[in-house]
Amino acid sequence: MPDIPFGFALPGGQPPDPNDPAQLQQFMSQLQHLLSAPGSGPVNWDLARQVAASQLAASGDPAVTPYERNAVEEALRLADLWLEPVSSWPSGIQTPVAWNRNEWIYKTLDVWRKLCDPVASRMVGAMGDLVPPEARAQLGPMQSMVATLGGALFGGQLGQALGSLAAEVLSAGDIGLPLGPAGTAALIPANIKQYGSGLELPEDEVRLYVALREAAHQRLFQHVPWLRGHVLSSVETYAAGIRVNREAIEEAMGRVDPTDPESMRAIALEGIFTPEDTPAQKASLARLETALALVEGWVCHVVDNAAGGRLPNVVALGEAFRRRRAAGGPAEQTFAALVGLELRPRRLREAAALWSALTEHRGIAGRDAVWGHPDLLPSGEDFADPEAFARSQLDFGELEEFLAAPGGAAEPGGPEEQPPGGDGTPPQDTDRS
Repeated sequence: MPDIPFGFALPGGQPPDPNDPAQLQQFMSQLQHLLSAPGSGPVNWDLARQVAASQLAASGDPAVTPYERNAVEEALRLADLWLEPVSSWPSGIQTPVAWNRNEWIYKTLDVWRKLCDPVASRMVGAMGDLVPPEARAQLGPMQSMVATLGGALFGGQLGQALGSLAAEVLSAGDIGLPLGPAGTAALIPANIKQYGSGLELPEDEVRLYVALREAAHQRLFQHVPWLRGHVLSSVETYAAGIRVNREAIEEAMGRVDPTDPESMRAIALEGIFTPEDTPAQKASLARLETALALVEGWVCHVVDNAAGGRLPNVVALGEAFRRRRAAGGPAEQTFAALVGLELRPRRLREAAALWSALTEHRGIAGRDAVWGHPDLLPSGEDFADPEAFARSQLDFGELEEFLAAPGGAAEPGGPEEQPPGGDGTPPQDTDRS
């Protein structure tokens, strides 16, 4: 599909033909309407949603059939049964659903807004800084157009990235973040079918393995109330340290001719954002990577235990998914280039080995009790010697005493009874660096 300038497209997802006056007039009318519309933040999320939908319409978004919906619900129910003996928590699924690609975008957009707005606001601010100080007073209300233009530019390209991601993700929790509504376990049948054909494995096996991962993800996030805020705040803290490359913005904007859609088509935001190379930002990145690895490692560990001896191709599936999560797909890499965030658990195998060691030394209940408080979680340094970490842990009875003590996770009014997001802000990151 051709690049869409600023993310804009005519009906059908096609960019305007520069040699067609009617299409150019329609395109410029859309652009004028966009720039006159009031914005509610640094990203034009309405545009992002429209662009993603347009991209999916052009590439294809198969509707979920009744057979697929039933197959997904049955797979999630069976997955929950298989997880019972390998997890100390009951099911975390309140609503099992099958989504098409557009539904994935719609249902996860609130979390993307929370994660991307801080980064986008710095880009929009940097665009405003390109205007010489002596000229700003003369521009007056025109300065707001710069912010609107920046929000449109970012929204258009973010929409393209989300549209690409929607064509790759297999479930609501596929990339390790709690993107969907709490308690909603969702699979995307069209993407599972496409991924399974690439692996040359039976579709029902791939579907059930994805369902196991999604059900495990739901158990973890539903029964560890502080975890959602912990993971999202780790992402936000890291994003806060991302630097805006003003030279790259100036170079990109210098190539734009507002009357020439072809010049807008050349705009690309990749490389605009880069991590700050400071000790604080490196520590923030380490906390984020540790959080993602611990979540993904736990999911891999319990899923492989649940599926072992039941799925004929469990070893091949486990290895394929570990490689997939460690490397990230093309769309995930595009998203990382766009906003400067890599959502990959780089130390996945070490984290899975750590949870395995804890299970061996402390049992399933003792292993899962480590999630009782963020201070109990292993740090990145503990990945180097899982056996030593497992042996050093308190026994299960001592863990229960710790959690019941004043300030522990089970204390009334503590993290267990104050799920993140109640006041619109995540809890402070208390993970060990």
